Amino acid sequence: MADDFHKPTQFSGNKFEAFQGGEDPAAISRVAHETAQALLTRVRKDPDPDTVERLVAYTDENGIDAVAELWSRATPRSLPGALWRMYLIRLLIRQDPEGTAYLYQRGTDVVRTIDPVVAGAAAPTGPAEIITLADEILRGVFTGDFAVALDRAAAYCRVTATGCTSIADDHEATEPHRSSELTTRALRFSTTAAEFAACARLWRTDSLE
Repeated sequence: MADDFHKPTQFSGNKFEAFQGGEDPAAISRVAHETAQALLTRVRKDPDPDTVERLVAYTDENGIDAVAELWSRATPRSLPGALWRMYLIRLLIRQDPEGTAYLYQRGTDVVRTIDPVVAGAAAPTGPAEIITLADEILRGVFTGDFAVALDRAAAYCRVTATGCTSIADDHEATEPHRSSELTTRALRFSTTAAEFAACARLWRTDSLE
């Protein structure tokens, strides 16, 4: 994401790339890993409910800038990379709950896997339910099994990718540009799902750094 960000930051649905910058990559990586590990260790050791809720809602009041500056350039299969994507997914949902709920519900209707069960959204999934899901997944990062939170995020992304693909098929003949946009979005959601799933596997073997 090469755009300049100003509070409050607005993301379009197709922005999943990392910031670009001229700083020392090694220093950026070190800071990203150290801050992610310190935050997670401290909060999970003493998950005070007020602290957890402030962290879940952090970007609502402060924008995404600080989180992005810390973690957006970390590799996807890393602790800071996973945390960045968790916050980004939640932000995208809260910026367009109607649209994301529509994509997710379509995916739920057509998918043939247990992903809707793993993700855990209330059915049928409307705007309120999709926002609740986003908060629950991020809250699980700090209070529950971190690998389960990653698995839920991965499942959400896979279901949404399926919804994007299904709706893209609907528009292919009449709105090819819209169909192409949705197909691209589906690919990004699928890629992000694979990254979350990989992080979950690494966490379970104490290898996520």
